[in-house]
Amino acid sequence: MSLENHAFWMSTPNLGYLEIAALKGFKQVVLDIEHNSFTPNDREAMILAARKMGLGVYLKIEGPDVIWVQRAVDLDIDGVIIPHVGSAESAKKVLETTKFPPLGTRSYAGGRSAGYTPPQDDYFSDCNKHMLCLPMIETAEALEDIDAILALDVVDGVFVGPFDLALTRGRGNYKFGDADRVDIARAAAAANNANKPWWMPAWTPAEQAFAKENNIGVTVVAAEHQVLGLGLSQIIADLP
Repeated sequence: MSLENHAFWMSTPNLGYLEIAALKGFKQVVLDIEHNSFTPNDREAMILAARKMGLGVYLKIEGPDVIWVQRAVDLDIDGVIIPHVGSAESAKKVLETTKFPPLGTRSYAGGRSAGYTPPQDDYFSDCNKHMLCLPMIETAEALEDIDAILALDVVDGVFVGPFDLALTRGRGNYKFGDADRVDIARAAAAANNANKPWWMPAWTPAEQAFAKENNIGVTVVAAEHQVLGLGLSQIIADLP
């Protein structure tokens, strides 16, 4: 099957897993910087390796802070996933850091993203076009304000975080229940109405089918720890 609309999820700087996923046909990877053990050097090594393998690279950064956004976009990635977003008004300053003026407030650095050379005239507009800004819809506040978030010119789509969304909506553990599906469908409808893609990590076949039915842009699958656990479970089950 085509994996053009799927990305795989990495929690550690595991070059072997990165390479295996690329060889299996994946085209995009999400590096979860927020929760895991990526040092600055790890990030650079993973991005360079992914680039050599022809993979699109998206960083889920530490949080909604302009410095973390700036450091991420300077690494020549394809998009930044910004967690812990609240209202459009409170997040606007951070989200604008993903784009150069006049669209946003990103600061220029003559490093990797510019090819270590003085920028060409079209460099800034090209970066604004190709650097995806994906705020996470993982709080009750962000879900309530999703239309305003999507209306921001610097926002290219949204990334739904179902576990934290369930927690902040007062449901406790996310179980992909009826209320969870209602919230996800609400976010999907808002994105589709704005003609902007929505992304979501979907670890189960039921979530993946639901996401497809709601016209998801990119489904994130194959979480590194999940894949290792499933693989070991299968090996143990097959032991004579």
